Formats: sequence, structure tokens, C-alpha cells
Amino acid sequence: MDRALFIAMSAAKEAELVQRVNNHNLANASTTGFKADFAALVDRSVQGPGYPDRSYTQGLETRAFDTRPGTIEQTGRDLDVAIMGEGWFTIQAPDGSQALTRRGDFHINADGMLTTGDGDLVLGVDGPILVPPAQSLVIGEDGTVSIRPVGQPVNALAQVNRLNLVKPPLEQLQKGEDGYIRFTGPPGELRPDASIRVGNGMLERSNVNPVDAMVRLIELQRNFEMQINMMKRIDDNGRKTQELMRNG
Repeated sequence: MDRALFIAMSAAKEAELVQRVNNHNLANASTTGFKADFAALVDRSVQGPGYPDRSYTQGLETRAFDTRPGTIEQTGRDLDVAIMGEGWFTIQAPDGSQALTRRGDFHINADGMLTTGDGDLVLGVDGPILVPPAQSLVIGEDGTVSIRPVGQPVNALAQVNRLNLVKPPLEQLQKGEDGYIRFTGPPGELRPDASIRVGNGMLERSNVNPVDAMVRLIELQRNFEMQINMMKRIDDNGRKTQELMRNG
């Protein structure tokens, strides 16, 4: 295969990959606490006879993501919580493992467990948070989860748990194929951080900028079409060269 054709083909393939990632981000532009994905690409030399004077693009399997916070929006809902500054909530992923999220649209399920809007169990310092029947629930600035028991006065609050708020180094975080963010360092190093503060009655929105994502979508589509046209031209040049050699 002609090396130029191989390079154009690999560029079209990876352009399609980046386009899928961008489309995924755009689809989650309104998802609470979502962190945009990046497509990681590297240059590889074309191996074979002769001098390695050409390179192609190859996507990496590792999923990078944008850790910047999204916009904080006031909701006034008691179970809506946003982390102020750095830090993460800890949740239990469907496979039972511990994961991290900035999604704070909490709910109480039919079993009385505190969950995210996705239905994942929210973890406290003492494990999953069970909320007993109560008149109301209050989440304090330090992540303390308290209830006002049924029939008790407003100031009669009982603490049931505390959100397990953590702040690991960003380089030790990785987003898996299932979309969950996990800590990759030694398990014993992921400890609650008392310096993290949360705001009640507010949510952190997605950090995806829809306008930027739409512009990127157009750019990627044009890039893909350019690579396809390049492949056609290379193929045409090859056929013309063969005709000249036969006629010569």
C-alpha cells in the first residue's frame, strides 16, 4: 500500500474517533457535573523498507478528561449540593467499585438510600448513606448529613452521616470506559478531606461549552472529508502512474 494512502486513511480513522468523542461531549452538555472527554492522539513513524520519513496518527486507549469545574447554578432544592472549589463526591458504581463524581443532584430512593440523579449510591465516611424517615434533610457546609425527625422542632437535628469528600491529585484520576472517574493510586491514600466545602441548594453543571463543541463538530467533519478526498486523489495518481508506465 502506498504510504501516503496509509497516512490519509489513518488520519480519517482518527478524525472519526475525535468526532465521536466530541459528539459524546455535546450530548452531555446539560448533564449535571459532567466532565468533557479528550481524545488523546500521538504520532507514529511508518515502518517498512527505506527511510522512516512519514508518520501517521494513532489514538490512545487512555481516556483523558477536562477537570475544570462547570458553572454553579442556584436551584433552591435541599438535596442539590455543589462542591465549592476542588474536590469530589464518592459514589458506588454499578460494579460495586468506588468512583468519584461532581454530580450533586441527590435523591432518596425507595430503600431510603441517598443516591445521585443517575441512581448511584452516595458514600459517606461510614459507607452508603441511609436516610431514616424524617421531616426534612439538611446537608451542611462540611458535608454533614442531618435530619429533623418526624414531629420534632426545627432545631432538633440528628446527624446520620457525612459525605465522603475527597481531593486526590488530578494525575491519579482516570475515566473508565463506563464513564466513571476512579482513583488510580493506593486505596489507603484516598481519605476524606475536611477542607472541602459544599454549597446547598445549588448544582454544578456540565463543563462542556455547547458553542465550542458545535464549532469543533464542523471542523472535524471538514477534516474527515479532506482526508477522504486525499485518499481519492492518491488512488487516482496511482492509477495514472500505472497507465504511464504501461504506455511507456
